[in-house]
Amino acid sequence: MPSQLSGGMRKRISLARTIIVDPEIILYDEPTTGLDPVTSEEISILIMEVQKKYKTSSIIITHDLNCARHTANRIAMLDEGKVHKESTLKEFENSHDELIKSFFH
Repeated sequence: MPSQLSGGMRKRISLARTIIVDPEIILYDEPTTGLDPVTSEEISILIMEVQKKYKTSSIIITHDLNCARHTANRIAMLDEGKVHKESTLKEFENSHDELIKSFFH
């Protein structure tokens, strides 16, 4: 029964249901929330595998920096509903902007 599945299994099943329809873009909303670190990493790796195998693009909304590090080639940071900065992960990690540093350091 669905209520007996772990959080990680629920996320995997949701992704399986999504790829059945052969989407060009997949939107993920906090895909690793509520998962332990090992399962979170597995889900992040699965997202990358799906992108490669099915040639999809992904938009991932997350507060999980490890997920972002695994999956992102571009990052947009929002502040009060507006894009504060959009760039590469490396640029975010090297930023001197105080808001960005509060997340990345």
